[in-house]
Amino acid sequence: MRAEVHHVADGTYLVHGNNVNWVILKDGDAVTLVDTGYPGDRQGVLESLAAVGSSPEAVAAVLITHAHNDHLGSAEYLRATHGTPVVLHPVEVRHARREFLQQAAVGDVVRSIWRPGVLPWAVHTLRVGGMEQHPVAAPEPFPADGPLDLPGRPVPVHTPGHTDGHCVYHLPDAGVVISGDALVSGHAISRIKGPQLLTDFFHHDRAQALTSLKPIGELAGDILLPGHGPVHRGSVRAAAELALERAS
Repeated sequence: MRAEVHHVADGTYLVHGNNVNWVILKDGDAVTLVDTGYPGDRQGVLESLAAVGSSPEAVAAVLITHAHNDHLGSAEYLRATHGTPVVLHPVEVRHARREFLQQAAVGDVVRSIWRPGVLPWAVHTLRVGGMEQHPVAAPEPFPADGPLDLPGRPVPVHTPGHTDGHCVYHLPDAGVVISGDALVSGHAISRIKGPQLLTDFFHHDRAQALTSLKPIGELAGDILLPGHGPVHRGSVRAAAELALERAS
């Protein structure tokens, strides 16, 4: 599967991989890569960088929303091969090193296999390396509060629940919120479209994930770039409120 690159705002690209997204923020010749898809998305990551006129060598840093396999896939490859810093919330650093794992287990999937779409999703996930572990040997915590000194000037916002150290990234000047898995617009096993929480078994702490919709809704923006599903255009506040309503 070839990655699909969508130009959504000035210097901002949402890329669809194998049932998961990543984001490229471009400023001149340098880029920030937010998430890296599954291990099997590596070629798609490289092709998407080339599609926006960039390269792995130009990646100033890989930002991680959270350290699940479908977002961490090629982070260690880029770090080890190109010396790219892999940066994430301090709480998520040990998760990225795989000192522990807050991710849906095989048993969670098996218990939900009767749900429409779960079996084909699970088979596809296995094919793209969803059960492989690629820990990051030397992940780095955010150096300070506020905007990061990286292309796009993303502002991390801690949104625990999906994992303890999950973060969304706000681009205030562009009105963009990169929401990872804290707020999505679709998923292969979801029967609804538009803003929503992922199915319960994907969350480490569902109650906390619900609570984290509030700070997301307080971020000024009208473009939502989720970890799963298409770009959502419209009030981020309204998107968060709709997800909360649907989850309740």
